[in-house]
Amino acid sequence: MHRRMCWLSASGDNGEKILHLQTAPNEPWRPYTTFRQFAVPDYNIPGGSKGWATYQKLLKAGWTLVPTALANEFSASVAPVEL
Repeated sequence: MHRRMCWLSASGDNGEKILHLQTAPNEPWRPYTTFRQFAVPDYNIPGGSKGWATYQKLLKAGWTLVPTALANEFSASVAPVEL
């Protein structure tokens, strides 16, 4: 199964990056919080990375970490699927 994760800018684009996941090559990157079946609660650390606990869990489970530049390249090259 296709299981990738990447640190991408949050929707507010304030420079903060949060964990994003992709479970199929034709799907867009989505914040880890939209994947209830994979996400775990964040650590209660002021200023901590959003998704760090989930990242650790998924890394141990065999998920692949994709560099941000490469994730953006994949997202730009995926054409929308027409139904």
